[in-house]
Amino acid sequence: MTDKTTHSPHLTPLAASLPATVPFIGPEAQERANGTAFKARLGANESVFGPSPKAVQAMADTAADAWMYGDPESHDLRHALSATHGIPAENIVVGAGIDGLLDSIVRLTVTQGDHVVTSAGAYPTFNYHVTGYGGTVHTVPYTADHEDPERLIAKARQVGAKLVYISNPDNPMGTCHDAQTILLMIQNLPEGCLLVLDEAYVELAPDGTAPAFNIHDPKVIRTRTFSKAYGLAGARVGYAVGHVDLISAFNRVRNHFGMSRVSQAGALAALADAEWLTHVRRQVQTSRAALTQIAEDNGLTALPSATNFVAIDCGQDGAFARAMLTGLTARGIFVRMPFVSPQDRCIRISCGSPQDMALVAAALPEALTEASAAAPATSRNL
Repeated sequence: MTDKTTHSPHLTPLAASLPATVPFIGPEAQERANGTAFKARLGANESVFGPSPKAVQAMADTAADAWMYGDPESHDLRHALSATHGIPAENIVVGAGIDGLLDSIVRLTVTQGDHVVTSAGAYPTFNYHVTGYGGTVHTVPYTADHEDPERLIAKARQVGAKLVYISNPDNPMGTCHDAQTILLMIQNLPEGCLLVLDEAYVELAPDGTAPAFNIHDPKVIRTRTFSKAYGLAGARVGYAVGHVDLISAFNRVRNHFGMSRVSQAGALAALADAEWLTHVRRQVQTSRAALTQIAEDNGLTALPSATNFVAIDCGQDGAFARAMLTGLTARGIFVRMPFVSPQDRCIRISCGSPQDMALVAAALPEALTEASAAAPATSRNL
């Protein structure tokens, strides 16, 4: 069969050479395929606790003004973030979630033949952007279920990397490094290399996880989001903090009207509602404890988490964990799992409501029994 995409005269040679991949298959696609809705949506690390009611009201109040473009400078939100973090607004850029910001970062720094370093099994959308601009991705393994700063730096030196990517706290394992470890990593970056520090989950992490912002250091750019703790994944709002020269360069490539007026209003109100953020943190802590207990009740091990999800070690290999995931999906529980060994021995379950936790507690032992019964046949298929 002819691959019409590959041979299209409209594509660049680079685009034609890339596989048509989707980093994540959405739960909606799975629901369409299965012909039924999930009972518990716990796979995408969204916040089922929702956004601040004040953010919801702000977005509703702004909806009638949706005929206007959003402020292309995101002025009010940037200045609110400036006040929150105690840094100048000129060191902050707002974008369509961390994914949109990663696209701009890679577009600004990577071209055909450039080398980039990340961890094997870390956030795949970063790799997606790198290959989309012609870069070459080099990976290093995790160490004890943590991304390994020393290995990342060593590989960057070896290949002459333009970028090194690390998430802290980490997705998909939920582990984290302390601020001093990250500062040491920044200090040890090779000349000409930029650290992309993804802090999507940092509001949910223990104190001492994030270093203080150093806006004068040109070697690091940090990305944060309103998708996780603030519960605005569907609004697509993120921001990056870095040296003014790099932040101002975003204006060369970013989608200046990429932020909707409604999303900007929601993020601004969410940022101001510290009480709701505290409430969500408590809910996440409660749910992490519940998931840990559910794992223990079934003879499994939950990894310590600094995020709004828990990675549960299923005790065998990736094939067994996939069987577990399939069993949970069949019972209406949407979860995901790491995709690289040995992390793929785990399944990853987002934090949820007490009702969600009850559904997981009921479905997990059934999925475990089913996967265990099929384990010999599964092993023969490896």
